[in-house]
Amino acid sequence: MDTLETRELRYFVAVAEELHFGRAADRLGIAQPPLSRAIQQLERRLDVRLLERNRRGVALTGAGEMLLHEGRAALDAVTAAARRTRRAGGTGSAEDARGSGSRLVLAVKAAASHELLHKLLDAYAAEPDAAEIEVLPSGTCEQGEMLRDGRADVALMHAPFNSLAGFDTEELATESQIAILPAAHPLAARAALTLAGVAGIPGLPMARWSRDAPGEGPEIHDQTQLAQLIALGRTVAVFPESARAWLWAEHAAVPLTDAPPVVTHIAWPAHSRSLALARLIRTATEL
Repeated sequence: MDTLETRELRYFVAVAEELHFGRAADRLGIAQPPLSRAIQQLERRLDVRLLERNRRGVALTGAGEMLLHEGRAALDAVTAAARRTRRAGGTGSAEDARGSGSRLVLAVKAAASHELLHKLLDAYAAEPDAAEIEVLPSGTCEQGEMLRDGRADVALMHAPFNSLAGFDTEELATESQIAILPAAHPLAARAALTLAGVAGIPGLPMARWSRDAPGEGPEIHDQTQLAQLIALGRTVAVFPESARAWLWAEHAAVPLTDAPPVVTHIAWPAHSRSLALARLIRTATEL
């Protein structure tokens, strides 16, 4: 049988991510025995072994790795469909009641593309029958995930930092990169710096946008926190040139000579049929 139920996928993804039936059962809020039986039934139906079980724990087989990858994508698609359907009908939670139909959610990287974003929103608002746009700031690489799981309908994404795979895109702008340092730091007076030089400043570790990012710098959760930590001399960050728009007096921006250019794209799910989104894309490309 080729049909999979979303419940089965949720169960399997939990076990595959935890690699432990007990932790997966706790995460799902069910008892362990029915979870074990459900995975065994799934393996019998697919006629393939998904997990290797031994005294040391649980490991994924090659087939299990494939189902984990495909299962995550399928669950994201189901969640996205539910969120966008609720928004289209004007129902759902406060988090879901964004975008689609006469409203769109635009995910943007916090602290980036200020000038471009202002121009886009102003130009689109002047269009007849323009939809309401909710701007949703996010971390450095979260925009793709937000498009896939339905939290956003469209996003401004930045290559090479964001993966554009699986989305339709239009290129909007290209810009250089800068290092943002405390204004009082000796390197703030330099005419230019290199990436290696910024990454190795003693006592000034590079800011991290997730706990999994390498380095010893502080984990950043929003633009205000980052701006304050830079002003206090606790961290340094690298941003596209457009980030100059939000700098404080306590900040200094120094060009980076060897940083690759940043290309800003507007991106959206390839299957989208929203007329409001199509008008927004047209406005963006005309800018």
